[in-house]
Formats: sequence, C-alpha cells, structure tokens
Amino acid sequence: MADEDVTIRLTSDEAFVLSHWLERLQMTDLSRTVDDPAVWVPIHKIAGTLDRALPGLFAFDYDHQLAAARQRLRPES
Repeated sequence: MADEDVTIRLTSDEAFVLSHWLERLQMTDLSRTVDDPAVWVPIHKIAGTLDRALPGLFAFDYDHQLAAARQRLRPES
C-alpha cells in the first residue's frame, strides 16, 4: 500500500475551508493536537496542494470568500 496514491475530491468550497483550517493548525497552538510527527507529512502535502489549487487564497476579499464558502457548507437548520 505504501506505493499507491490516494485521490480525494473536494468541491472548491470544501477545499477553501479546509485550506484555512489547515493553515490555522500549522500556525497556532492547534498544532499540539498532532501528537505524531509523521502526521505532519501528509498535512503539509495536503496544505501545499490546496495552496496551489486555490487562487482565492491570495484574493483581496479572502475573508468574504471564506465566510461565503463556510455558509454554503453549513447544513441548513
């Protein structure tokens, strides 16, 4: 299994929200929740892939785009 790739498909909203969360995980005290250094390898790989795939990460209205993506992903009450 070590040689097999795994493909995960996300919508752009899912990818945008996940990218933001991963950034927070890597840059804040949330990193204490990752108790195995091996876990950082796939976290960095996923985060890097998302960074390259999402041009909105560098948009002037990033906060607005993130809020809109979060709203679209939240289940309706």
